[in-house]
Amino acid sequence: MRIGRLPKQKRLLELANEIEQNPFITDEQLTKKFNVSIQTIRLDRMELGIPELRERIKLMAEKSYDQVRSLQIDEVIGEVVDLQLDKSGISIFEMNEEHVFSKTKIARGHHIFSQANSLAIAVIDDEVALTASADIRFIRSVKLGEKCIAKAYVRKDSLNHEKANVDVFTYVGNELVFEGNFVIFRSELKI
Repeated sequence: MRIGRLPKQKRLLELANEIEQNPFITDEQLTKKFNVSIQTIRLDRMELGIPELRERIKLMAEKSYDQVRSLQIDEVIGEVVDLQLDKSGISIFEMNEEHVFSKTKIARGHHIFSQANSLAIAVIDDEVALTASADIRFIRSVKLGEKCIAKAYVRKDSLNHEKANVDVFTYVGNELVFEGNFVIFRSELKI
């Protein structure tokens, strides 16, 4: 939804609210939404004390509540920005040249799947967690430069000693592009 030009004070309030609702929104997306230049968005953010997207992501990652147990953090595809073991997690993954087909600039599906699968494993509070099965659906193509925001949720009714069901939804902006249900085997083995 595009908002017509607003008086500055109203725009500042709307901008702060928009970023609070979607901390992963880019300045470019905000320029389209508010019908102003990118310089205006940057000045407005500075006036409000809201950092740029990269800094917001970094701050969210630092606020992450739990540490990944089932993988090394660098084995998770994308940047983990929130993690609550056995509950939920969020990761962000930007599609760069090496992730897309050179001719079409469309992301290779295994990168989108890998982000979701690794987040589903990372959210499990166990030393060893492995994917047993996955029921997945690609909803639309992801293009070069788009940021995939994967959100994982552990189903409370599925938590037991042997396995857990993890639902993962991947978005570009507010648009759902991928969804999957992962059955994750867990083990209390100490490595």
